[in-house]
Amino acid sequence: MCPMRITAAIDERTANLLEEMREEMNISQSELMRRAIQFYHENKDLLDLDRDKFRERIEMLSSGEHIILDVDHWLLFLKFIETHQDKEDFWKQHEKIAISHAEQLSNNIKTAKDLFERLEFCNFFRLIENTEGDFTLVLSSETPRKFVKIFIESFLSSIGLNVEIKEDIGKLRVKLL
Repeated sequence: MCPMRITAAIDERTANLLEEMREEMNISQSELMRRAIQFYHENKDLLDLDRDKFRERIEMLSSGEHIILDVDHWLLFLKFIETHQDKEDFWKQHEKIAISHAEQLSNNIKTAKDLFERLEFCNFFRLIENTEGDFTLVLSSETPRKFVKIFIESFLSSIGLNVEIKEDIGKLRVKLL
């Protein structure tokens, strides 16, 4: 097939981006347009995603501080901990990590809702805001309940927020005090 020539009108901002990318990649405008169209075609499903959440996931994973873990593995680890002879030491270390996270994330997480939205984003639970300051955290099973509860209590108390947490089988009900 012979190359097809097209003409496209672009605004000044797009023209500047085109020139910047062409120079940066050291390729012709035609090659840049071919690559851009191919990339767009391969990734058009990403347009339906929440860009901020997508970027946040990429940042979390690319920093090397987070991992993707299958839910069955996650639950297996938690069940194992409950039967381990050093489980109390694990829970103390977990509290320390929660406090450390509070220090690290102090610029991004200022409220309980901020924390809950981040943890929901990490798939620890599904968040329901019942009223302002009253939340239900719906867990995937009862196994992570203690892990999530300790993390939330430790994190929030270290940023000066007091909460009351009531436990149900598959959810935690959290009220700001």
